[in-house]
Amino acid sequence: MRLSQMLFVTLREDPAEAEIPSHKLLLRAGYIRRIGSGIYAYLPLMWRVLQKVSQIVREEMNATGAQECLLPQLQPAELWQESGRWDTYTKAEGIMFSLVDRQEREMGLGPTHEEVITTVAREMIRSYRQLPTHLYQIQTKFRDEIRPRFGLMRGREFIMKDGYSFHATEESLKETYQAMHQAYSNMFRRCGLAFRSVEADSGAIGGSGSNEFMILAEAGEDEVLYTEDGKYAANVEKAVSLPADAEPSPFTAYEKRETPGTDTIEKLCQFLKCSSSQIVKNVLYQAIYDNGTTVLVLINIRGDQEVNEVKLQNELVRQAEQFGGKTVIALTVPDAAAQAKWATQALPLGYIAPDIADTYIQSEKNLAPKFLRLVDPTVAELKNFVTGANESGYHVVGANWGDQFQLPKLVVDLRKAKLGDRAVHDPSQTLQSARGIEAGHIFQLGTKYSKAMGATYTNEQGEEAPLIMGCYGVGVSRVAQAAVEQSYDKDGIIWPVAIAPYQAIVVIPNVNDAEQVKAAETLYSELNQAGIDTLLDDRNERAGVKFKDADLIGIPYRIVTGKSLKDGKVEVVQRATKIVQELPLTEVVSTIQQWVNAACS
Repeated sequence: MRLSQMLFVTLREDPAEAEIPSHKLLLRAGYIRRIGSGIYAYLPLMWRVLQKVSQIVREEMNATGAQECLLPQLQPAELWQESGRWDTYTKAEGIMFSLVDRQEREMGLGPTHEEVITTVAREMIRSYRQLPTHLYQIQTKFRDEIRPRFGLMRGREFIMKDGYSFHATEESLKETYQAMHQAYSNMFRRCGLAFRSVEADSGAIGGSGSNEFMILAEAGEDEVLYTEDGKYAANVEKAVSLPADAEPSPFTAYEKRETPGTDTIEKLCQFLKCSSSQIVKNVLYQAIYDNGTTVLVLINIRGDQEVNEVKLQNELVRQAEQFGGKTVIALTVPDAAAQAKWATQALPLGYIAPDIADTYIQSEKNLAPKFLRLVDPTVAELKNFVTGANESGYHVVGANWGDQFQLPKLVVDLRKAKLGDRAVHDPSQTLQSARGIEAGHIFQLGTKYSKAMGATYTNEQGEEAPLIMGCYGVGVSRVAQAAVEQSYDKDGIIWPVAIAPYQAIVVIPNVNDAEQVKAAETLYSELNQAGIDTLLDDRNERAGVKFKDADLIGIPYRIVTGKSLKDGKVEVVQRATKIVQELPLTEVVSTIQQWVNAACS
């Protein structure tokens, strides 16, 4: 492609809307343009990147025997109502764009396609002889993000590869899951990215085991905890660890003490001159289930620990049946306005005790009659601890379970693992932290959707059984921006060779110099004929402008037909290292070819 014929506009200043380096650079370099909040046009350079990422994904998926298809973006609400996720996606998480058509039918724009693919399987898979079956697509998806940000990282429209496998046995599912883990590792390696596979929470998708593939970058929204021995890595939402040992309590006798102005752990520790590991912190949450029931959740956790709200959400879903619901549509720390709806009297926030009475809650229709009490293991063995006294301005010290307070029956891991914690698999290993961008996620779904939607097959014994499912996603457009976030410098983007829009750019410093033009045209033609995607900068611009643009758009190899032509040579610059070499004209194509092959192998 000739740059003079391309829609190519670069910016010298960072756009005001952009927050992170990759977003700024993609806008400045003319790869994307904002059309609306969280909605971007993929311009020619970006579309080439997306096509290359998609092709790598497609090749690795096809190599496993998966079959490509294309599913509808517009999905009937009744499919999601069958699976029980319509309210979760339109109300609880609120991420689905929903609409009503002219026949008054509810519809949604697909953020994911489990319901659609399960419908296809329900209607087409009849026998175990058809299993396993694995279908995938590369498709535009939609999410109604509350706050779209970071360009393609968290947009409202994005490109994703999602695949779904169907099995007769768990063993078959695990085989495909492992094949996908290898295929995903191959994809990100071939894209030239530094990544880490980590244990992850399955979230609203559901299922048992899941792994995320994190592209490592400082601007990553996710925190990854891992051990140096390489035997453990997990998203912080999923991570487990051994907390630091609690310090011995200085209090040997039970006593109620006045502790004015100590409504935070830090203030209380300063006032009582004690460690936060000696405190039982009592945290109140309000959960609303899909049937409208409000449940007040009281969590007892050690003062030096934080509640992991993903783990809490998962536990509340497990407890849903006793409240007549299926899922949690809202989880909040109740403010004064929320408390006014159910509290019989003002709660002593900051001073709540583990035994706060159920009578603080009104017993009315659609309101839970009591607290759901959960205790984290960090406090189950504490002795002579400090905690609230159910009276503002007062705490108790020297308290014990079984004496002053009854230990709740539900002991559940609800703490957030953190940097420096000891590893469960080897306490001599401590957790390290890195930032990552989630670019891929694989799930063992099991029978969640097939049971809910009646997708069955006939097994070898002639019996009807629910299909066992797996789910595998890659954020194609997110991978493209994450690559930039991982690799850039003060001058612009540094694309990995495999997914760069063009692998080489031939720059003519002076388009009025016939010798420069002729050499450039020859190299441009020969490089493309050799299978190297090459761009020709034949614009009537100053050489300095062309060099800056080449650096900004991040083409891996720049070839300049400049002054060294008199010696039969051209200048070749490697974008990643900025190494400059002079190569004879006759060696340029073979040299670039070797570099490209080595980078993409």
